[in-house]
Amino acid sequence: MAIYKWPAADGRPRRWSRIYLLVLCAALYYYYSGSAAFQLANYRPLDPEILAKRERIIAQCRYTRTPAGPPRNFHSRDHSDRYVPDTKPTLIKNARIWTGGQNGTEIVQGDLLLQKGLIRAVGNFPLHFLENFQLEVVDAHGAWVTPGLVDLHSHLGVGSAPDLTGADDTNSYKAPILPWLRSLDGLNTHDEGYELARSGGVTTAQILPGSANDIGGQGFVIKLRQVKERSPTAMLVEPPFTLNGTYFDHDLPPRWRHMKHACGENPSSAYSMTRMDSGWEFRLAYESARKLRDAQDKFCSKVEAGLWSGLGDFPEDLQWEALVDVLRGKVKLSVHCYEAVDLDMIVRLTNEFHFPVASFHHAGETYLVPDLLKKTWGGAPSIALFAANFRKKREAYRGSEFAPRILTSHGLSVVMKSDHPVVNSRYLLHEAALAHYYGLPENVALLSVTVNPANAMGLGHRLGRIQEDVVIWDSHPLSLGATPLQVFIDGIRQFQTPHVSVKPPFAQRCPDTPKFDKEAAEAFEYEGLPPLTPKSAQRAVFVDVGGVYTRSNGELAIHQNPEVVVAHSGKIVCAGTRMTCSEFLNDEIVIIDLEGGVIVPGYTSYGSPLGLTEIRLEPSTNDGHVYNPLARDPPAIIGDTLIRAIDGLQFEGRNMLLAYRGGVTASVVAPSGDFVQGVSTAFSLGAHHLLENATIKSDVALHVSITMNGAQSVSTQIAALRHLLFGTGGDEMLERVRNGRSTLVVDVNNADIMATLLRLKAEYENRTSKTLRLTFAGASESHLLANEIASAGVSVIVTQPKPFPDTWDERRILPGPPLTADSLVSVLLAAGVNVGVGLTNEFEARHLRFEASRVVLSANGSIDLATALKLVTTNLEKALGIHDTMPQDLVAYPGGHVFDFEGKAVAVISEQLGRIDLFV
Repeated sequence: MAIYKWPAADGRPRRWSRIYLLVLCAALYYYYSGSAAFQLANYRPLDPEILAKRERIIAQCRYTRTPAGPPRNFHSRDHSDRYVPDTKPTLIKNARIWTGGQNGTEIVQGDLLLQKGLIRAVGNFPLHFLENFQLEVVDAHGAWVTPGLVDLHSHLGVGSAPDLTGADDTNSYKAPILPWLRSLDGLNTHDEGYELARSGGVTTAQILPGSANDIGGQGFVIKLRQVKERSPTAMLVEPPFTLNGTYFDHDLPPRWRHMKHACGENPSSAYSMTRMDSGWEFRLAYESARKLRDAQDKFCSKVEAGLWSGLGDFPEDLQWEALVDVLRGKVKLSVHCYEAVDLDMIVRLTNEFHFPVASFHHAGETYLVPDLLKKTWGGAPSIALFAANFRKKREAYRGSEFAPRILTSHGLSVVMKSDHPVVNSRYLLHEAALAHYYGLPENVALLSVTVNPANAMGLGHRLGRIQEDVVIWDSHPLSLGATPLQVFIDGIRQFQTPHVSVKPPFAQRCPDTPKFDKEAAEAFEYEGLPPLTPKSAQRAVFVDVGGVYTRSNGELAIHQNPEVVVAHSGKIVCAGTRMTCSEFLNDEIVIIDLEGGVIVPGYTSYGSPLGLTEIRLEPSTNDGHVYNPLARDPPAIIGDTLIRAIDGLQFEGRNMLLAYRGGVTASVVAPSGDFVQGVSTAFSLGAHHLLENATIKSDVALHVSITMNGAQSVSTQIAALRHLLFGTGGDEMLERVRNGRSTLVVDVNNADIMATLLRLKAEYENRTSKTLRLTFAGASESHLLANEIASAGVSVIVTQPKPFPDTWDERRILPGPPLTADSLVSVLLAAGVNVGVGLTNEFEARHLRFEASRVVLSANGSIDLATALKLVTTNLEKALGIHDTMPQDLVAYPGGHVFDFEGKAVAVISEQLGRIDLFV
């Protein structure tokens, strides 16, 4: 209130104005004191229900403005909220414990005590106070122990295995903006993936909705152990108090909530939108949430001022309340974004509406824009990445295996995640190990699947460190094929009788990975598309060679320890001493020091559609899908001409060149299709085009696919195959198969269908007195018929060496240690089956040698390294009928490391192309 003084003519206040002010003050005093007295005389206490309602509103307003996080006394708890009564304490003795402390560098030698769902002691502590405990004692014998792995991005339970229509709850397609949906409401407790994930050391996962929507809904964090209640809710870790309504005890601080956003190609394709549409949808949604938040804040301001008259109820809207909490900073937001354009849009959105992002997921181009990420409102998010799953769509085409190391160098928190079932969560640790292989520091690689994802979920106070869950490993966690010996979740052991495959001594140390500094720098310089075509030479000498393996009549021949190996025009012209090879040495020859390394046959890829598929989800970059005549109504049989893969080959694709740099020199590919796929071809991955002597064998085998997921019934598909075999005429390749001169390769996973095919083979051979050369590819359930397959002389190409029951056809997999003593390949080899190994995804082909090595490491000594080499060379080639036509293409590895994370190919000696290709 302003009090004005009326001045006199000379500028001085008039005297009567002073009297007026005194009278006014007296009147005001009289009025207010009298009113108060009146109110006091007529005071009536408020109705108890009104008082209770006001107390609830006051508590609700206070809770609304309270930051999320654990209570202050959290670390003084004496038991876990997930503790199962009567669970015995466990003492793990003689362990090498990676704690997650000191930025991932702390390693403690000693013991570890689990009690009441918590880790109560670590290191060298007195044991006398445990005398009265009924302990379970586990002697780790010096094995590595880590916290349980944390998967920041998983669809376990909502995208269940096997994949059945009745359990597909990953995405809703009702609208682009759905923040009110909850993944918990679709969580299937019978997913086969839970046990497999536990067998890989994963103890906790954030279950997110899919990425079909701009805002897909709320995620929830679960522990992966089986629970007595058998309910999804019983699996939750710190669910938000608002889960079952708004009326609850507001004395505790809010728990973190979780939500999924997505941008880019997925929402655009799901709703026929552009990126501009998605940007508007986001802004419109956040504006709706902002208005509700502001209404709540205005309401609570009146409450705090005691202005109850006409106030009404607290403003609420069930659809937008979760997004309001995003604006209040109470939600750990996971955002699916690949490209810089999408990342930039989300960063601008955060600054427009003032909310933080916990983590960007997939994030293929984040390594190219680290400074942009730091402009996110509230601070830079964690970056959740694949190790190598790139190029399947345009927005992922610039993804790089060097992204984790580059982002780390810019001070950003890196997380490796599965996106299960895109990558089987069981192999989450392999993602970290692969990132380490390409240059991510050891401590950060381990942090990326423990501490960092736990922090990104807001649960670092209990997860990701040595606090609740632990895993005992059979080897160093970053070694190839590291497998749990035992897993403890909430203090409960997860495997009653785990199966162990003994690992070699070198696997107990962290791999000494090769240097990729040049490649990492080029990935950044060329914005994810560095040049991959190797330099070539006509002559090269390899010195300090530890051994040479060559193909010889479809087998492997070993030549031990030549001092030098001289190659000319793609052939070895001398292997011996410097003296014996002196005539080939001159000043112009390229010299490569192998440091005791080896030269081995180049691997042959099968299953990966190299040369036919470049960007899987961009049809214009691929050969396309073969028409299936059985899809017609009524079904028809193929015509006289088969589709041939050689007619659709494309060269110098990025997946092809990366596979070549990974030691894969040849590939056998068949057209993509259902039932009759066509005729495969074998070609050189190093060729620049088809006419550069690229073809090893133009027509390799006839390929068909028989599956329970086909356009027609299994019996219809078998009937059509029988018609093809017993018929006459048709394509020349079909005649070759009928006469036993070419191989029939059947893509099949189900053991019952394989049994039918074995019966058909016997029927054909009995009736025609001809041999049917048959190979099963895929063959996930072939262990159930191993002896029968061997007796029939049928070969098997295992294209999922990391088994997963993706479909009903594959539900009876043999997972291997620690769940089963044997794995698929070891069972087949023991039965006498000729076995090859392939991979189905084009981005995986470059790591074919790692998968061959994994087979060896899980076989408990029953498979040696020479056999591992055969799995991806001569055995595979025999299964396809081309073992006698393969060129003598060889690959050089320094240091003798072929099948582990310490090796890197440096050169290909290509007889097929008549040159030496150099990767150095």
